[in-house]
Amino acid sequence: MPHPVRLIGAAISFGERILRTGVERRDLRNGVILALATIALSAAIVWIIVAGASRIAEPLGAIVAILFAWTTLALRGLDDAAYHVERALKFNDEALARNMLPALVGRDPDTLDRSGMIRATVESVAENTSDGVIAPLLFLFVGGPVAAIAYKAVNTLDSMIGYRDERYLFFGRAAARLDDLANYLPARLTAMCIIAAAHFVTGRASHASAICRADAHKHSSPNAGFPEAAVAGALGIQLGGDAIYGGEIEHRALMGDAERDASVTDIASARSMMRIATAVAFCLLAFARPMIVKVFA
Repeated sequence: MPHPVRLIGAAISFGERILRTGVERRDLRNGVILALATIALSAAIVWIIVAGASRIAEPLGAIVAILFAWTTLALRGLDDAAYHVERALKFNDEALARNMLPALVGRDPDTLDRSGMIRATVESVAENTSDGVIAPLLFLFVGGPVAAIAYKAVNTLDSMIGYRDERYLFFGRAAARLDDLANYLPARLTAMCIIAAAHFVTGRASHASAICRADAHKHSSPNAGFPEAAVAGALGIQLGGDAIYGGEIEHRALMGDAERDASVTDIASARSMMRIATAVAFCLLAFARPMIVKVFA
């Protein structure tokens, strides 16, 4: 069965071929059309499929809903991808680690030394704990698989066209702004859960909290800095800094204090914090769900 995100990505690519013109004002308008149409269509299709399955039999509808919900959570895939990089670096196979990195990060792996690969992996685990796990989990609690798939559509739009380069500056602006809005609360919830997880993994919850408060707003994204800064503080390493994407340098702020050099064990610690933070988020959302339902009812 094709993964829903792949289908959403194919729809975005198709829409871009039709709607992107290279004319600034027209691309700004067409980008809004593509973003809203993609989100609405993704949510509507899931609603129709789940409702149709429920009409046939309630248990079938529940199974279909669970399957859709499962596809929105990337915990296992993210953990496996980080583990493969960690294992390659543990055995000093840097060439293999570079081959594994594109599954996690968008930057050019050939430009990264061993320390750079470790930090890039830790950053990806931190950011995607929010985007790939806790954010869709929050939307599942708020509105079930329909809301979670709508969030994945927003996230996929941003990852495909939400750039500030010449090609997407206007066409992808709506996608980027919608992603900022959708991740505002999840990013902060993720940081809070990472801080709680740090207590069990590194014993540095207070450091994680302090670095998050001090450095999260330094990130160019209004959201990504929160989980990254929390993880940097929890580990006692420095994340961020300049990165090369597609041959071009992206200047990024540094987060955290460089108390020591990053090591391979930091990847394992980041993975552990991701799993514990997810469990904390699940418990918090389950406890808060009656209030959430009352607010959105």
